[in-house]
Amino acid sequence: MIQRRSKRRLMNEINVVPYIDVMLVLLIIFMITAPLIQPSQIELPEIGKSSAPPAEPLEVMIAANGNLTLRDRTGAGKEQQVDRNQLVELIRARQAQNTDQPVVIAADKNVRYEEVIQVMDLLQQQQIRKIGLLTKSK
Repeated sequence: MIQRRSKRRLMNEINVVPYIDVMLVLLIIFMITAPLIQPSQIELPEIGKSSAPPAEPLEVMIAANGNLTLRDRTGAGKEQQVDRNQLVELIRARQAQNTDQPVVIAADKNVRYEEVIQVMDLLQQQQIRKIGLLTKSK
């Protein structure tokens, strides 16, 4: 009996057709979605604005008893006790002079956080911009 030997050849070719199909599908997806994406605009700083020093913030201090004090750090650094209505009027007047005038809120450590939020909410309701919280570094 004659036995036949079958020689198996190793396949040394890569079938790239499935890869081409995947790439075409991805190309179609990108071609459809590209016009739908709106390009965003980035505001770069201008030369004149970047050289100007930032304005010193107005500091609203809340005492442990709930009294409000407004400290103007520019110039003489004067402090004055104010009520909530006076606070809004004084800050609005300063922001009318300088639209980039920041405001920071500093509170005594014994003040309830609710008081701080109420003052911040009052300022935001009156369209006062650039409000921040002042923290004590250790």
